[in-house]
Amino acid sequence: MSAIPAITRTAAEFAAGLTYGDLPPEVARRAKLLIFDTLGIALRARWDAESTESLIAAVNRLGMTGDTATAIGDPARYTAAGAALINGALAHSLDFDDTHARGSIHASAPIVPAALAAAEEAGVSGARTIAAIVAGYEIQIRLSMALGPSDHYERGFHPTATCGAFGAAAAVGNVMGLDAGQIESAFGICLSQAAGSMQFLADGAWTKRSHVGNAAMTGLIAATLAAEGYRGPAQAFEGKAGFLASHAPNPDPAKAVAGLGETWETMQIAVKPYPSCRYGHAAMDAIIGLRKQHDLRPEDVQEIEVGLPETGWSIVADPLADKQDPQGIVDGQFSAPFVVAAALMNGGLVWDDYAPLLANDNARALYRKVRPVVDPRAEAEYPANLAAAVKVTTSAGTFEDFVAVPKGEPDNFLTEAELRTKFDGLVEPYLEPAARTAFADGLLALDKAGDVSAVLRLSARRPAGEPAIRAVAG
Repeated sequence: MSAIPAITRTAAEFAAGLTYGDLPPEVARRAKLLIFDTLGIALRARWDAESTESLIAAVNRLGMTGDTATAIGDPARYTAAGAALINGALAHSLDFDDTHARGSIHASAPIVPAALAAAEEAGVSGARTIAAIVAGYEIQIRLSMALGPSDHYERGFHPTATCGAFGAAAAVGNVMGLDAGQIESAFGICLSQAAGSMQFLADGAWTKRSHVGNAAMTGLIAATLAAEGYRGPAQAFEGKAGFLASHAPNPDPAKAVAGLGETWETMQIAVKPYPSCRYGHAAMDAIIGLRKQHDLRPEDVQEIEVGLPETGWSIVADPLADKQDPQGIVDGQFSAPFVVAAALMNGGLVWDDYAPLLANDNARALYRKVRPVVDPRAEAEYPANLAAAVKVTTSAGTFEDFVAVPKGEPDNFLTEAELRTKFDGLVEPYLEPAARTAFADGLLALDKAGDVSAVLRLSARRPAGEPAIRAVAG
């Protein structure tokens, strides 16, 4: 690979210089909605994800408590690094967080927690925090596209974790007011820390969650080291032993900075209507539509063929025997047979569906009737769209559909009302109505908040008898 000069420096200059006033109004608006969506997911995961108890116990054991930063939904206080780790893991623990199709990446989970932890520590405004988060999005996403996500996955890496560390460093550097040289050093420091293995797919382990939290914490630590004068290597992205050359066989370095400040990849981030791997969503949309149109019933189904792009097939369909026999939530999230069966049985999928469906014998029988294949139409749409074809063979006939753009993608984005319904459904068990409304309103007005901490602390579960919480803005 021939090195292209100044890619890392160009990215650092962008991250250092971006302000809220530089953001087109639609980009600022979309970023607020993405933050809102992310923190609703994190709050539910704080209390419901099976991996959270051990995560919090470890953070306490490591002494990352008793400071100024907020873990979403938690009345306790943490160090900035502890909050970044916790919130990054929580944001990704339900696999309900946003995605970027061409980058094959979850954008918000590593970046929003890092930026918020830094903002609490630095005492900066909501508007400045939003700009920092957008800087992180723009760099993280471009890095994944420059790697070639399929090649990066093939080497066993999880791009949300690897690229997310650099995006988190960009966001934190912006919050801290670092100059371009310092952010370039932060990228160099991240180069030795960015990690995330796809081996979790082998047995449904929890590490996919923790290495997104680690990416948030890594970015924060790298930026903090750089702020104190610690030197990282130059050319972290384009160098001979840099990120692109070491993490993919045929990267395109120019994509790492193409269109920075002109083309806003933030607007290409999608949100999830279902808490599962995004590669299964188009198939779920198709099944839900066929179910409604033809009154499909699980007991009448003989076979369901699901056509996916090759990259998606390798993640949610292979090996088929394992995907047809999910043992836990992570297995189900990454199983096309599970999510398609859930959509047919329930008309959708919500977080609370996992436990009953995983224990349901009728559901298990239906998983074995789902046959995923690589579909040329879906492959032709990839990576711009994570499309799917579905063919359902029943005793009454065969029914087919093809969904190119799943619900929640930029061209089929959820409305604010739909996002609020998702948010309310997630946080309702843990925030009473007034507190839920206050937290939602505070997040949706984050650009007007002078104190990010005041908004984040609205997420804490309120002890019985405590006065009602009011939204904080201005």
